[in-house]
Amino acid sequence: MTLPTPITTDPARLLDCPAPAKLNLFLHVVGRRADGYHLLQTAFRLLDWGDTLDFALRADGDIRRVTDVPGVAPEQDLVVRAARLLQQHTGCTLGADIALHKVLPMGGGIGGGSSDAATTLIALNRLWGTALQRAELQALALQLGADVPVFVFGQDAFAEGVGEALQALALAPAWYVIVSPGVSVPTGEIFSAEDLTRNTPLIRMPDFAASTTRNDLQSVACKRYPEVQKAIDWLATKAPASMTGSGACVFAEVSSEAEADRITEDCPPCWKAWKAKSLTRHPLYGWLQ
Repeated sequence: MTLPTPITTDPARLLDCPAPAKLNLFLHVVGRRADGYHLLQTAFRLLDWGDTLDFALRADGDIRRVTDVPGVAPEQDLVVRAARLLQQHTGCTLGADIALHKVLPMGGGIGGGSSDAATTLIALNRLWGTALQRAELQALALQLGADVPVFVFGQDAFAEGVGEALQALALAPAWYVIVSPGVSVPTGEIFSAEDLTRNTPLIRMPDFAASTTRNDLQSVACKRYPEVQKAIDWLATKAPASMTGSGACVFAEVSSEAEADRITEDCPPCWKAWKAKSLTRHPLYGWLQ
């Protein structure tokens, strides 16, 4: 799919607001802080494929998710939490009805929930006229999760710290095949695993493309969820394949859209496969200073 252009003609509504997926081109766990958070180095790549959200202004201050998301209660939804966080931070008395149209598989390591939350922050910052700039909204996004800031940052990025220290990356356009092996991998389970290594040597941003990089979470996830390893093994027969994030989705860069079509059509029926192209910038990038 190609993400739509958001509709902004009605000052009380924002429609078709994209929430793009991401890939981790590599992910190294380089340490652990005293508070238990893991220190990472990773390269985020944004994709022209994802969820969409609609927002309608409310004058009564209520935040309501008006679509059902199976398995996710509204009070636990990052979208609702993001809206309330922006309200609290800015003192805004307005509210919103939020419709979330899910495409991205949950528990897939492609940033679906985090991207939905970031789009909510960006869109409501515009709809409510709260006028936060990008850096302040990124800091707010970090309170919701380590992957949320990169979507507010809005560009491919080299990330350090817990994932919030971001530097823009200039990457060549590319097509990808993403395969979901039909399992949902809880991020917390993988990061808390005793067999996860947490001492990968640091690399420099200019070196990462030429370095021997990997996803340190991949072997841990594959041990617990063998279907992830099966998907990697199958996709690796077509192109070099890796897991993204903490799983379960796996991906491969391919030479063309035609090659992506050929591979997705060949995907075993027990899994789902998609093609996606890289994004130069987040579709809502221009909504922030």
